[in-house]
Amino acid sequence: MVIDGFARAKQGRLGRKDKSSIGGWDKPIAKLCEDINKSEDHYTLSSCSGRIILIKETLDKEPGLFVFRSHDKVNFKDLKKEIEKAALNADNGMIYLKQEPCVLAVSCRNLSCEQELLNKAREVGWKKSGITTTSGKFVVELFSTERMDLPVIKDGKILIGDDCLKVIIDEANSKLERTWKKIERLSEKID
Repeated sequence: MVIDGFARAKQGRLGRKDKSSIGGWDKPIAKLCEDINKSEDHYTLSSCSGRIILIKETLDKEPGLFVFRSHDKVNFKDLKKEIEKAALNADNGMIYLKQEPCVLAVSCRNLSCEQELLNKAREVGWKKSGITTTSGKFVVELFSTERMDLPVIKDGKILIGDDCLKVIIDEANSKLERTWKKIERLSEKID
């Protein structure tokens, strides 16, 4: 059997060791990634099911940038403890609490396959998505729209009170759930 260039690239990519910090797919996006990778015309390049993080403000990527990271919903007690710990260890500058949306990059066999996947994604709510075509490679970048981004620590001082933090946590968790529902809907469309 002759293997074309796309199939060879897919085999190479999917045969590599996962270099993510968790060593595999986030649970909420695993089925979608498996469904995509079953197709002869697609394979996943990178994915994140969404997350809640505490991150230092910086212009450069550097070690220790992430103060806290969760791909699951968070609770008040645990996140408050993480914020307090971060404030004690903070030097000058800001630390942000972010809820980031799902992100998925998919390599496609051709422009037609790209457009078909993009259309399915947009039908189920992946509005911030697009096509990238360079050097004969076709990639769909899918982004969910749910996100939050706010400063919670400045120069070691916590900027928000408990009541505010509770509201923020409820909203961040709700946005993660909405993202995960979009993942499920896209998986159903592709399956």
